[in-house]
Order: sequence, then structure tokens, then C-alpha cells
Amino acid sequence: MRQEPQRERILTGDRVTGKLHLGHYVGSLKNRVKLQEEYDPYFILADVQALTTHFEQPELVRKHLREVALDYLAAGIDPDRSTIFIQSLVPEIAELTVYYSMFVTVNTLRHNPTVKSEAADRGYDDLYYGFLGYPVSQAADITFCKATLVPVGEDQIPHIEQTRKIVRRFNELYGAVFEEPRALVGEVPRLIGLDGKGKMSKSQGNAISLDSSKSEVEAKLKKAVTDPARVHKSDPGHPDICPVFAYLQAFMPEESEDIREQCTQAKIGCAECKLRIARRINDILEPMRERRAYYEARPKRVEEILQSGTEQARRIARETMLEVREAMNINYFAER
Repeated sequence: MRQEPQRERILTGDRVTGKLHLGHYVGSLKNRVKLQEEYDPYFILADVQALTTHFEQPELVRKHLREVALDYLAAGIDPDRSTIFIQSLVPEIAELTVYYSMFVTVNTLRHNPTVKSEAADRGYDDLYYGFLGYPVSQAADITFCKATLVPVGEDQIPHIEQTRKIVRRFNELYGAVFEEPRALVGEVPRLIGLDGKGKMSKSQGNAISLDSSKSEVEAKLKKAVTDPARVHKSDPGHPDICPVFAYLQAFMPEESEDIREQCTQAKIGCAECKLRIARRINDILEPMRERRAYYEARPKRVEEILQSGTEQARRIARETMLEVREAMNINYFAER
């Protein structure tokens, strides 16, 4: 019997710090759904890494884990083709994190752009050990299952480069166990927030979550910031500085250039643009609402999916760690 070629493995996922939003969808999640067709995807619910900023409120991490799992299933992640698992229930990831941390310098972590940016956003002057070591933990997430492709948002690229450096160093020290992973950025690497002040972010309160109702989408877009230089509908618009136009480009690319021309000629107003994009976003979210309702009515099924996925991740993790310990010569009781 002819054997099918082994599919390339993907690792991606999210810290479970809150519901996913449209920025997650266009930056990575939309692409993840497509990639199920050709790859072997592993989706991590990163609850340990969520504790780097939520260690004082672990009950929220528990709540958000279920919300993000529902977001995945609602978006179209198929548990029959993908593995969804819980990070803290795969202890081999924590073990691998410790081994990597032995040869990653503190200065390297302090200069990681994503760590610096989030620390500034949160007002951290003195960094917690777990927060600073987040990129090392993420490297273990990616490599425990020997993933070679990582779909991410633009802001996560420094973490992938850090992982590549860690893999190179490990292989230099102990032998070629891992392959360097590659980043895969979505079509819209960064979606601006509703307030026009940086990227869409749940922590900034400027996002549209994927579980939003039709009326919630419309209400949020009505309040969205538009071209600050356009006071009246009769004034020519400046699409390149308008957050709503950025949404048109992300969700209605086939119509965006025509709307750009109408905007610059004052033939279309901001209210009409908001209405159009609200309709389009609701069209995208409607099938997600249906799938979400299906799984919300079947909590036991969601639990089974997470348990089964976590068991599969652990099987892979055990195999990888046998190789790691042998390469490092710390498999003390192995037969020789």
C-alpha cells in the first residue's frame, strides 16, 4: 500500500488572556483554518504564559481558556484535522523551557522588541522572571512537537527569530535534534484599533471580539475613529490615515480602491463606509456564531476535544524529550 507523505507540522496558538478579536482573525486565525488542509497543525492554549501577566488572577485564565477554545472551534478549527491542547498539561514543555534557559542570556531577552513593547504597555519597570522568559517558553512550545512552520502576527516575529537562535545553539551544543522553524505572517499582519491608537488589542479595549453580536459590531464601528482631518462629508478624505479604511482593505480588498477614490473625491461619507464594513464583518462572523452556538450547547464535547488533543500532544512531547535527554547525555538510566 502506498503511504501518504508526512505533512509538515505547524505550531501556533494564543495566550488565554481574553477573547480573540478581529486582529487575531486577519493576522493569523483565518490563515490557520486554511492551513489545516495541507499541514499537521497543533494549536496551543497557552495558559502558563497567560500567568506571566495574570498570575494574581488565575481564575480568569481558567475562564479565558474556554473562551479561546470556543473561538478556535467557531472560527473553523476542525478537531478531526488539528490538535488543540492545553500548555500546562504537557509538562515536557516546562522541562524543555528549563534546558533552553541555561544558554539564553538575560540581555538577549531584555532586548527582544516584543517583550520591551509589552513591558512598556503594562508599565513594568522591574520585569518578572516568567515575563522576561516568555520567548524561551515559546521556543519550547514550538519545538516540543518539532513544528517547522509558525503562523503568527507581525508582532510575534522577534519571538520566532529567538526560537531559531535557540534551536541553532541547542544543535551546536548537543547535536542536530531540531529544525529551525519559519514564521508565516497573515495577509494583514497588523490591524489598527477602533480608537486609531495602535494595533487592535483586548487589553486596550479597542477591539471587536469574534463572539460579538450583529448589533455589537455595528455599535462599535459607529464609534470608530475616522479621518481626523475630515470634518464634513463634503471635505475630501484621506484614506491612508483612516482606521475604518484599513478595515475596508483588510475585509473588502476587492472594493477598497473604488472606495478610496470616492473618499478622496468626497463622494462617500464615513458613515456609509462604517455601514459597509459592518455588513461585511457580520457576514464573516455569522458562520462563527452558528458554530459557537453548537459547541456552547455541548460543553462535554469541547472538554473531550481538549483532553484528546492534550493526550496527543503529550505523546509527541515524550518522544521528543527522549531525544533531547539522549542528546544532552542526561538519560541516566537508559540502556547502553
